Amino acid sequence: MTAHRPLPETRPAAPPKAARWWVIRGDLPRGAIWGLALAGLLAPLLAWWAATTFGVSNPMFLPGPDAVIKRLGHWLTDEGLFADIAISVWRVMGGFCSSALLALPLGLYIGTYRPVQAFLEPLTDFIRYMPAVAFIPLVMLWVGIDEGSKILIIFIGTFFQMVLMVAEDVRRVPMAQIEAAQTMGASRYEVIKLVILPSARPALLDTLRITCGWAWTYLVVAELVAANSGLGYAILKAQRYMQTDKIFAGILLIGVIGLLTDQAFRWLGRLAFPWLKR
Repeated sequence: MTAHRPLPETRPAAPPKAARWWVIRGDLPRGAIWGLALAGLLAPLLAWWAATTFGVSNPMFLPGPDAVIKRLGHWLTDEGLFADIAISVWRVMGGFCSSALLALPLGLYIGTYRPVQAFLEPLTDFIRYMPAVAFIPLVMLWVGIDEGSKILIIFIGTFFQMVLMVAEDVRRVPMAQIEAAQTMGASRYEVIKLVILPSARPALLDTLRITCGWAWTYLVVAELVAANSGLGYAILKAQRYMQTDKIFAGILLIGVIGLLTDQAFRWLGRLAFPWLKR
């Protein structure tokens, strides 16, 4: 009898290179990621430049990039740009950090204990639909027109959304992990400290990243309250005098600072949770 030779192992053919880009939740080389990100940022800038260069738009309503850069330089040298950036960052971070300081423990309790959820979640859901700008007259009556009023507007705009998102992050912790800890005799405090918080931490960091972006969107609203400095105030002042180049400069500055803040949170997530695939 002749021995049968094992059939050679056959591997499935690798998909074409172009098809690999469109794999659901697939990977891309780092160079491709950076290239696509750069293209996504440059495409609207090129469209803006083309629209203003070839006379498609009225410069009064859509100034060109060169006019915006020139206005930015004037703002930097003669109008205290760094002071405006500093005070706006202080207001946003003050409102955001105050919100996080209260929303994290409150959301943890809402997501962990059903009685707390039944008592507080409907009220939080109700308040979060109220526009923050509608609170401006009340805020001025409650805390005056100093820095506290600007910080409080940003707090109101982010706190209630953050509470519900934190509670949802906590509720996503698998019940099997909680039951396993309880089976081994863990107390309620130990379950929260050793199971729920470690499991929910990556999602909680993402929630903070997203709500920090919302805090920046409330900056202009906050600086409606008797402000005399800040990026939002400069945008509102430029609106009165039809300085659209300064409006564009302020909007772009807020976007750049917000993007840097977002990337800082992403970097912190990669540093704190290296096992997660980003």
